[in-house]
Amino acid sequence: MDLDLALVRAFVTTAGTLHFGRAAEELSTSQQALSKRIARLEELLAVRLFEREGGTRLTEAGERFLPAAREALAAGERAIAAATGAVPVVRIDTWGHLYAPMRTVAQAVRAFGPVRLEPGPGRDWPSVAQALLRGDTDLGFGRVHPLPGGREAELTQRLVRLEPVDAVVGPSHPLADARALRPDDLRDSTLWCPAELTRLDFLRRFADAFRITRRQDGPNLGLDHLVQHIRADAACFTLFPADAPLPDHAGLRSIPLVEPTPLYAWSLAWRESSRHPLLATLLRGFTEAGRARRWVDYTPQRDWLPDTDHAKLAARPGLGLGVVDNGRQDDASSRP
Repeated sequence: MDLDLALVRAFVTTAGTLHFGRAAEELSTSQQALSKRIARLEELLAVRLFEREGGTRLTEAGERFLPAAREALAAGERAIAAATGAVPVVRIDTWGHLYAPMRTVAQAVRAFGPVRLEPGPGRDWPSVAQALLRGDTDLGFGRVHPLPGGREAELTQRLVRLEPVDAVVGPSHPLADARALRPDDLRDSTLWCPAELTRLDFLRRFADAFRITRRQDGPNLGLDHLVQHIRADAACFTLFPADAPLPDHAGLRSIPLVEPTPLYAWSLAWRESSRHPLLATLLRGFTEAGRARRWVDYTPQRDWLPDTDHAKLAARPGLGLGVVDNGRQDDASSRP
């Protein structure tokens, strides 16, 4: 049986919207023409792909067909790019947006060569993992952590950056004048979490490890909301990547954490069974950028990582849980 990719695209688009009118509009065709394509595909496969009574939804056969249909479309696009010499697009979904993940991607892009990235915003790691498993994106970038049911086991991940985090406090915080702080110094302060704490694996593990019992969380309303909250509440602090920009006018203090220095682990994730042909180029770009900027410096006696991040470090080619030290000192001015 030969599948017409135009029919497959009609199915995938309709499965994504579960609405024939919106799918037809997305495909720049009429609803009648779209219905005919779906009917033709169902005839070729000898199965019903959609239930149409009481709203549009996928049948069991449609659910089974959808992941492979998405892979078929992606393979078709790669084949066209290979034949025409065009550079294929790599879809990359990022999460942890308050910590500005595109800073790291942008620095690595310079080492990629001719790669066309199509960034997409992911809500969080669980949603990006689901998109990778469905074939809706090619690559994910953010902090990877264990998921319920071990769903991340179906995906491959590569640690690409360990970024020191600072304690951020308002000008009235009792520790605002400190040049550096130990995590233990923050036990009498309140950790402000800019989203529901159940969704913030790193902050939750940091608070547990250093016995910070006072915790507040709220909706993620962006960087300005975070800044306003920290500035207004003298008891609060939060953690923020040392290299990430804060508004100049905020009046906040970003204080290095030492003895130990907590590190935020940034990773790439992908589905090995639908590996993008440019993945090796992307990995090489991140490796070269990381080597030049010492992104994976780690010394167990100096730095702190959540236990769940240790396996990522051990899995990095050429790295392990021993000392990985290119001369970085605890002084904030020498941190990458």
